[in-house]
Amino acid sequence: MAPIMDNLNDLAAAAHTSKAWPFEEARKIVKRWPDGKPAEFGPVVFETGYGPSGLPHIGTFQEVLRTTMVRRAYQLLVPGAATQLIAFSDDMDGLRKVPDNVPNRAMLEQYIGHPLTRIPDPFEKYDSFAAHNNAMLCQFLDSYGFDYQFMSSTERYASGAFDDALRSVLRNYDKIMGVMLPTLRAERAASYSPVLPISPKSGIVLQVPVRVVDAEAGIIAFADDSDGGRAVEMSVLGGAAKLQWKPDWGMRWAAMGVDYEMCGKDLTDSVALGGKIARILGARPPEGMIYELFLDEKGEKISKSKGNGLSIEQWLTYGTKESLALFLYREPKSAKSLHIGVIARAVDEYEQFRAAYADQPLDKKLGNPAHHIHGGDVPRVGPPVSFGLLLNLVGVLGAKADAAQVAAYLGKHVGAQAAASPELAALIDHALAYNRDYIAPTLHRRAPAGGEVAALRALDAALAALPDDAVAEDIQNIVYAIGKDEAYGFAGLRDWFRALYEILLGSEQGPRMGSFIALYGIANSRALIAEALAQA
Repeated sequence: MAPIMDNLNDLAAAAHTSKAWPFEEARKIVKRWPDGKPAEFGPVVFETGYGPSGLPHIGTFQEVLRTTMVRRAYQLLVPGAATQLIAFSDDMDGLRKVPDNVPNRAMLEQYIGHPLTRIPDPFEKYDSFAAHNNAMLCQFLDSYGFDYQFMSSTERYASGAFDDALRSVLRNYDKIMGVMLPTLRAERAASYSPVLPISPKSGIVLQVPVRVVDAEAGIIAFADDSDGGRAVEMSVLGGAAKLQWKPDWGMRWAAMGVDYEMCGKDLTDSVALGGKIARILGARPPEGMIYELFLDEKGEKISKSKGNGLSIEQWLTYGTKESLALFLYREPKSAKSLHIGVIARAVDEYEQFRAAYADQPLDKKLGNPAHHIHGGDVPRVGPPVSFGLLLNLVGVLGAKADAAQVAAYLGKHVGAQAAASPELAALIDHALAYNRDYIAPTLHRRAPAGGEVAALRALDAALAALPDDAVAEDIQNIVYAIGKDEAYGFAGLRDWFRALYEILLGSEQGPRMGSFIALYGIANSRALIAEALAQA
């Protein structure tokens, strides 16, 4: 974990009372191991799971990010404790259907039901389909600097690492069936088995009833439906079989000594079942948090099949990594809308938290999202202008503006050194893309009417009397004074500001006008006002 400036003892004391959710979650682990996890049991294990039948997505990112935050919080609560974050890939699962976003789909159709690690890579880059997607997962996690250990389900099964746990499953086969069968429909229950043998003939992951022949030797018997119902007796050890995913979850917790794993609300029942199975196998289920799922802008549940979600690539086209981390940090137990419209606000809200961090007392620092986003090593310097202000600037400069033009313009108003910062360069690219795709098509500057005309003339006259380098606060005071003047007929300042946004910027919302005018320039702002008055 990155070091921070405050004394570790003070940090640990403050962390024990912090109401920030990562600390609340981490205190569950402290309670689980009040004297620390004994060394013979290994490190405190945090786990996240991933199904490699598709590429990593925002759900994958949120689990690793949030779990990392809990891990860091625990490390503050228990300085020096050994911890491990496992990114576990369920790559031994059988392919259920061919994803829409891959090449060579006809080839993949031939491998329905086969373990993902035994299916050729449709991208023709890796040894298997799973190897390709696992590589994408690791590259994705590495790009964010996550500290994790990747584990493959296939490797764990094939190496024999799960063999003892599998013997325990067979010894407790009837008890596990007693947990699972009541949760299944009658038709499914008739053919259900927690153990999925891999057909020696076809290589398909079979979902057939099995009979335990010798639990200690790991021997089962079943009829191979993919081989004409031929009777087979074989070992489940060494990768010859795997478990259904719910029993697999519980078995994994027991075999790997998992202490913490979170999941989405849709897996609430599965967590309970996995916990029961872990107890049957003689283990204690991990601590964890059940988080809410994302909704689209219409309030509907996000579904990959509907295509109403937002990808990580889309977010990072229009916003920063830190803004995505902030969005995922906040209120994990509340449903949130995830769509393009939330990005700009998240970018500026992150910057507000970052800027406030250095001067906050310790307890406030630990509750600041920036602390958890950066593991306590929060940058002191940020971009010289807000993202919202930059968006408005790009909007009035026009759709043809490019990064070089925007940077050159800013250099005149915020100074060449500030304009050359890498943070600002990245923000400019995000702002140009956001404006191009989502703002410019909706902009419409309306004509002023009624008292708005006189108010704009008064604003223009007041600006004409100011020097070119007037500061934002002085300009803002002028804007306020005009809006409060009853002569112009505004019911309140909100109506005046809305008029300025709609008339000058073409949107219903906007920045502090004093800051915008100072950045855009007195002369340029007066030109905007003149264009608006010409339409009156």
